[in-house]
Amino acid sequence: MSWNLEVAQAWYRTEHVSETITRIDEPHVHELLQANIWHVRGRDRDLVIDAGLGVASLQQALPELFANNPILVVSHAHLDHAGAAHEFKDRRAHPAESMGQGIVGSLRGPVLAKQLGLDWPDADEYLLAALPFDGYDPDSYAIKPAPITHPLTEGDLIDLGDRQFRVLHLPGHTPGSICLFDEASGVLFSGDVLYDDILLDELHESNIEDYISSMIRLNSLPVHVVHPGHGASFGAVRMRELIHIYLQDRAPHLSIHHP
Repeated sequence: MSWNLEVAQAWYRTEHVSETITRIDEPHVHELLQANIWHVRGRDRDLVIDAGLGVASLQQALPELFANNPILVVSHAHLDHAGAAHEFKDRRAHPAESMGQGIVGSLRGPVLAKQLGLDWPDADEYLLAALPFDGYDPDSYAIKPAPITHPLTEGDLIDLGDRQFRVLHLPGHTPGSICLFDEASGVLFSGDVLYDDILLDELHESNIEDYISSMIRLNSLPVHVVHPGHGASFGAVRMRELIHIYLQDRAPHLSIHHP
């Protein structure tokens, strides 16, 4: 196929949200796949949460992610979060996520919708607005297997030396979806469990009952700020609004109280 798309000057976009946290995304892809990569700088080690689509090398574009023996935590094994996971040596995720056998994915909208079980009748034929480099063929897109080197389960700790993150297993979007919670500061990295948009709970591997339970649990946590898998960060008030909206739709019989 002949491609008329321009080559992006920079594939990744970075935003420093605090002295130690940077948000990275891929602005030249469809908003459905425009996921966040979070870089948390620690004293002894760095933490990277999710790894984007993998159409352009993170190590080549952002070598600073790899400078301090990083721990990669994959919140769940969808293409927009695990695509470049193979570039990291220390790869952690919940064992319910199939990282080693490869992950399904396509940059064709209709194909991806079918793969994921996404109701998207008017899906764009291709999900790119630019190419990552000259000569790139979107039809060649495939995710390299990246077996988990350290499985993560409920209650595990990610220790960076000067701060720790607790692993929260919050299934619903996928069976192995996890969040990372800094209990000392109230900072939550929520993956695709919660973000400020329509939440996807009817994919092939989703489970609405699990999602409801996960939302009830999130509502009980002393969270101050949420750094989500998609879009901008938000505070506790918005977090509880989003939880309320979801539960009103999926479980209107429940009476949820704020902590």
